[in-house]
Amino acid sequence: MDLHGKKVLLVGLAKTGIATIKFLHSKGALLTVNDIKGEEELKEVLSELEGLGIEYILGSHPQNIEGYELVVVSPGVPLDIPFIAKFKEKKVEVISEIELSYRYSKAPFVGITGTNGKTTTTSLVGEIFKLSSHNTFVVGNIGTPVVDVVDKADENSVLVTELSSFQLESIESFKPRVSAILNITPDHLNRHKTMENYIAAKARIFENQDENDYTVLNYDCEQTRSLAGLCKSNVVFFSRKERLESGVFVDGGRIVVKAAEGATSLMDTAELKIPGPHNLENALAAVAIAVSMQLPFEIIASALRSFEGVEHRLEFVRSLNGIDFINDSKGTNPDASIKAIQSFERPLILIAGGMDKGGDFDDFVAEFGGKVKGLVLLGETAQKLEDTAVRFGFKANYRVENMEQAVQKAFALAAQGDIVLLSPACASWDMYPSYEVRGRDFKENVMQL
Repeated sequence: MDLHGKKVLLVGLAKTGIATIKFLHSKGALLTVNDIKGEEELKEVLSELEGLGIEYILGSHPQNIEGYELVVVSPGVPLDIPFIAKFKEKKVEVISEIELSYRYSKAPFVGITGTNGKTTTTSLVGEIFKLSSHNTFVVGNIGTPVVDVVDKADENSVLVTELSSFQLESIESFKPRVSAILNITPDHLNRHKTMENYIAAKARIFENQDENDYTVLNYDCEQTRSLAGLCKSNVVFFSRKERLESGVFVDGGRIVVKAAEGATSLMDTAELKIPGPHNLENALAAVAIAVSMQLPFEIIASALRSFEGVEHRLEFVRSLNGIDFINDSKGTNPDASIKAIQSFERPLILIAGGMDKGGDFDDFVAEFGGKVKGLVLLGETAQKLEDTAVRFGFKANYRVENMEQAVQKAFALAAQGDIVLLSPACASWDMYPSYEVRGRDFKENVMQL
């Protein structure tokens, strides 16, 4: 793909946008950058891009779309914005940073998506590849944009890539060697409008694969299992609940890999350091991906035994007066937070709330089941969460204004042997730029107790 001298429009000046701008500039593109935010709001970002000779359209959308040969959109930019739709009508390509990176990449991709578990699974797969002495880059929605590393990766490298539905919406030729869909439950409906649209965006991960590629699917999730019929690639199922004819599953408390040549008992599930049934599913998915890439069983088992999880996902912060504090800021939707609740047997004081993504909280509150003693609420969904809790007969609800108040209130409510769990069931963007910043704020306030 030769971009030298071509007129390119980049839409969205987020973290991915900055990396993409620098990449496009390095390829000789004539670059115009658009963001709905004004110059004053973007002052810090713009200072990073000084001297690159970029034209900016800030504070509004472009009025004139003539002359552009390519449009690259950041993940947070909805594709139904009128001026984006006009580009599509004119047959101007509108692609994501993932698609751009794929076109320049010499290294194979492992692509991992799903509503929950992406970051843990991607990190674990990355550790397996690193242990097997591959030149491994763990990239994508996990934090490092693919364009940051694509020029460093060669044919002997591997790009282990976490992919969101937003990133997958605007691919064209992207074709991972192994793709994985971990699960699908309602999320981002404020963007995708319907579950059908959301599922279709996730399913794009395997649409360009062929019989030489592999697709890993969760057999226990009906939504993902049903996608197998759409795959042109080799489907590898994993299951926590069923003994499969072929795939990766649990049998007698052990992780088993079964293929045409026979079954291999890999390791005991009790050897995993990451807690909860959802993390067992993440481990099974990682095994299926690694096996599909023909990595040695002993390397896979060794990586699983040593992996301790990721920051902001059921992360132990400290113990004080017999009370444990757990940071699960990565719980950005109800299903993720349900899995967090299921990971503990002890009584919980739960801190929840944040940006409303359009779903409901019925299943989330129904999971409390006598385990949650108190619910501390903050953010724009606080009232919606409280109304749901009261409707289910749960009345120990406490509204606060910020994380400092939330931590102090949760600590006051907790008794020795309890767990204070931050698992918001919501996005962070009403109060924080990211779930990472929210998690760090929680941890800082816990450490000040």
